[in-house]
Amino acid sequence: MSAASLPTVLVVAVALIDVDGRVLIAKRPEGKKLAGLWEFPGGKVEPGERPEQALTRELKEELGIDVSENCLSPFVFASHAYDSFHLLMPLYLCRRWDGVVTAREHDGLAWVKPSKLSDYPMPSADEPLVAWLRDLL
Repeated sequence: MSAASLPTVLVVAVALIDVDGRVLIAKRPEGKKLAGLWEFPGGKVEPGERPEQALTRELKEELGIDVSENCLSPFVFASHAYDSFHLLMPLYLCRRWDGVVTAREHDGLAWVKPSKLSDYPMPSADEPLVAWLRDLL
């Protein structure tokens, strides 16, 4: 399949930032593609969903937290060609949520200083986002 004919998949992600300026990353579970790699929480935008709706839904499902859409700040996006699809991934910033962050769908969670994010192996699409977060935070 040529690069021009790859379907584009829209996935939203968030950099949850705690009061100490650390960013939450989540370890992909065994049995999923890219298992064992660390990523920013989020997921696919379903048909008819706005990106912010998808992100609040995913954060409730994956982490058990409630996030108001007005607490999501668009930050930067990743555009990455995988073998079978092209990924477009907006990354939002969020500093406020309700509930306790809990790993419901991941093999682990880590709160990491931005300067240490590159110590964690990530999917190719997530890697360029690390530099942006390091520069911001």
